[in-house]
Amino acid sequence: MKKIKIGAVGLGRLGRQHAKNIAFRIPNAELLAVCSVIQEEVDEVQKAWGIKYGYTDYNEMLKNKELDAIFIASPSGLHCQQISDALEAGFHVFSEKPLGTTLEECKLAEKAVEKHADKVFMLGFMRRYDPSYAYAKKKIDAGEIGKPILFRGYSQDPESAIEGAIKYAGHSGGQFIDMAVHDIDLARWFLGAEAKSIYAIGGCYAHPEFGQYDDGDNVSALMQFENGTMAFLFAGRTAPHGYNVETEIIGTKGILRIASVPQKNLVEILDEHGVRKECSQDFLERFDQAYVDEVQEFVNCIVEGRKPEVTVYDGTKSTIIAYAATEAFKENKLVTL
Repeated sequence: MKKIKIGAVGLGRLGRQHAKNIAFRIPNAELLAVCSVIQEEVDEVQKAWGIKYGYTDYNEMLKNKELDAIFIASPSGLHCQQISDALEAGFHVFSEKPLGTTLEECKLAEKAVEKHADKVFMLGFMRRYDPSYAYAKKKIDAGEIGKPILFRGYSQDPESAIEGAIKYAGHSGGQFIDMAVHDIDLARWFLGAEAKSIYAIGGCYAHPEFGQYDDGDNVSALMQFENGTMAFLFAGRTAPHGYNVETEIIGTKGILRIASVPQKNLVEILDEHGVRKECSQDFLERFDQAYVDEVQEFVNCIVEGRKPEVTVYDGTKSTIIAYAATEAFKENKLVTL
């Protein structure tokens, strides 16, 4: 079996999990190189997993001609330039979301992808590869709920992770680009249209620290799409029970709900507290298989010489909507796209 040799940049929490998946869970892939600005992270991963090459300079990794592809899980503000540089160097590229933190950055990535049309580019909207979301999409496409008219998406991080969220807030781009962008992508995907207008509200209800970045700890938005359909989004950082991603698609003939209870598994616990179900505690646990499946699709596209469904334009369009929501939130007004 031909193995696609991948170099991964970014070894933070998600980046390290992606690197681990490439190294041990993707049969036709090989993690040949890792890169981080933190030397200790590089050394630790190389030693623990037996990775051949380690870099603290991204541009040096791009000189390695043994590589076939680059996996980008660096801070959001670096994505587009790193995408462009990797494509220019002759590599296939997978980038984590968001595509960019500004429209200008997204356009840079678009031009690079268009210029190197012979290369596979894929963006990490992993929820599309979650088995439940993929199943719901098939139901919608088969017409089983009639015409979808409303998308409702809740994305809530646990209060237990708030310190990390506050630390990251300065360069997250805000809750709509950092968290709600997944729901924005799903709304576009399920409703089959682009957003027309958006109104957003929210605030710092528990953690005023977010206010210094013109952000909130809980925000929401109501959107109208060009085909007349609707979407409601809620993004929160203070869930007391765990990591909670909940989705509903209402159609003219039926309703689909995905993870209306964010249960960890199918076990029920009966004890002195009553009957209860445990909840997923973070995104790595909830979307473990989706993270594997999206990278497997990227590798398969390279091997089979085809392009993935998720494109660079999905990244740009979701970013535009997320920033319109941010504008609506900050200025308390309806924004027309």
